[in-house]
Amino acid sequence: QTHSTSTALPLRGQSTEMMLGRYGGIEQALAGCGALKRWACGGGLSTAVVGGAPCGGGQLHQSDGATATAVRSTGTQAGTASLCRHGVARAAGVTGETVFEIDANRIKFGVNALREVGVAATHTFRMQRVALFTDTHIAQLPFFDTVLESLRAAGADVVVYDEVLVEPTDRSFESAIRFARETAADGFVSVGGGSVIDTCKAAQLYTGCPPPSGDFLEYVNAPIGGGAQPNVEHSPLRPHIACPTTAGTGSEVTGIAIFDLLAQHVKTGIATRAIRPSMAVIDPVVTDTLHPMVTACTGFDVLAHAIESFTAAPYTTKPPSESPYTRPLSQGSNPWADIGCLAAMRLIADNLEAAVTDPSNAEARYQMMFAAMLAGISFGNAGVHLPHAMSYAVAGLVDDYCPAGYPRPTGADAGHLRGLVPHGMAVVLNCPAAFRYTASACPEKHLQAAEALGADVIGVSLDDAGNVLAERMLALMRATGIPNGLAGVGYHEPNIPDLVAGTWPQQRLLQNSPKPVSQADLATVFGDAIQYWKE
Repeated sequence: QTHSTSTALPLRGQSTEMMLGRYGGIEQALAGCGALKRWACGGGLSTAVVGGAPCGGGQLHQSDGATATAVRSTGTQAGTASLCRHGVARAAGVTGETVFEIDANRIKFGVNALREVGVAATHTFRMQRVALFTDTHIAQLPFFDTVLESLRAAGADVVVYDEVLVEPTDRSFESAIRFARETAADGFVSVGGGSVIDTCKAAQLYTGCPPPSGDFLEYVNAPIGGGAQPNVEHSPLRPHIACPTTAGTGSEVTGIAIFDLLAQHVKTGIATRAIRPSMAVIDPVVTDTLHPMVTACTGFDVLAHAIESFTAAPYTTKPPSESPYTRPLSQGSNPWADIGCLAAMRLIADNLEAAVTDPSNAEARYQMMFAAMLAGISFGNAGVHLPHAMSYAVAGLVDDYCPAGYPRPTGADAGHLRGLVPHGMAVVLNCPAAFRYTASACPEKHLQAAEALGADVIGVSLDDAGNVLAERMLALMRATGIPNGLAGVGYHEPNIPDLVAGTWPQQRLLQNSPKPVSQADLATVFGDAIQYWKE
């Protein structure tokens, strides 16, 4: 349950009715599956729902006209096996998971929301001594001062940590953890992009509930780390208010923290509900100062969150959880997450190019911020898959590439890293090739995603779903200055074995793919992602 979603809509004097229309038909999207008569986000691909709860009551829940003939990765035809879009086969009996959960934190959204951080910290969460996390660039910007002044005006004793590394490493996490231990704060506030928020999550976790073994890797995702879950009932974490300054990562609403593990030259992360921030304070004004390339990279991260979560293996294909406590954070696609994903895709299709190419277009940037929130909540419950899994190797093995708008890694915490492929860029460079590969597993959902991005799908064969979606993404990439495939950031055919080796440990993500992936498959997809268009 989202306890509080405060908004300052409508924006810039527009009527609420106008803004609902601008938000990609959210009023239609909320006319959800089963409870009403239509899975409203489906656009031209949706058909009427018979009725009843989502995927329930033994009824054939078929939201897409194409679903009846689509062949799933299991090789079973939906029409003959009575499968709904989430893989449920009630008549034949269900052996997989039957329950999905929706977790979300408290959210404030709207212009000047940052002015309310102090009251939230001291009154809602009873913080007295606050560890305020940011980076050296953001610490110089006016909206950081807004948060700092808000905290002090509310009576908080504030200690600032501004040494966060953009694209953090295990070393930079450990530096932040040491700071948090020494500070002995009773609450955390983060102001920044995903790197800042993720670093704050690590400091919150490792100071509030240290790993019993004392090994940093104990909480890191398996098989790279131990994959252990913190016992926060025994050692509760102190509250964390996350204030994102980019429209992209969604870290403010997820229980995931990503970093470079320097010793293994790979990106990995920590995934646990325990580190989902206590509150997200989302103020669209902060994106007004973003560099166009930062806007593009973070925007494509939002888009990848939405499409990957929408096309992920359905939650019903996962093994049933032994107990509610062991249900994974990334559960697979589900009816609730699909609504947010599709709404986010439509917002991105309408606003990403304008947000990147026209810095004065504040409304496009605000809409992207809202899309990031929607996609973040959705992927925090459904999970991403192949493009994100591949991105960790792309970012972790980079040589000396570094795009405009981003600082080159420096200092001891950066270790061997000399270059930087921003996370969103590392993801989207894989997307067209990856979606061409996964489309055969659930072509109707790939086609529905393409339609949400503005593709004309009338008369399009399901066999072409992957190509249609890939072409829409490529058009957006070219319009916003994203490099031409992996070659654009320094990777070529001889690098593919290393990229595959760096991706294979990301089993948490690979197992969420709608189509099984082998190492040979990864090599093929990486090869297809080297270059997309002729220069």
